[in-house]
Amino acid sequence: MLSMLALLLVFQLAGEALCHALALPVPGPVVGMVALVLVLIARGIWVGPDAAVPPDLERVTSTLLGHLSLLFVPAGVGVTTHLALLASEAVPITVALVGSTVAAIAVAGVLMARLERRP
Repeated sequence: MLSMLALLLVFQLAGEALCHALALPVPGPVVGMVALVLVLIARGIWVGPDAAVPPDLERVTSTLLGHLSLLFVPAGVGVTTHLALLASEAVPITVALVGSTVAAIAVAGVLMARLERRP
């Protein structure tokens, strides 16, 4: 299990390094995840809808997903350190949050209606 965690961290580091070296506008962990998927596909480990991820990798990722809420603690601390700024910008933040939520619901609804009509 520890070796698979190290593998995930190596791919994340490689993604970060690649993004930094090429000045890509994509987060490094995303590039690392894509690279990991490509390696799994190239080795024939993850191909097709019934493909099985290696058990050690599945165990590590399941454990990480089970504790995903811990990754939001730094963001929560960051928000609490800027409460005065949030209070002064409350109206624009609220408008942006409500507007983006309404827009997302509207786009999803239109898309769903169009997809349901397709033969």
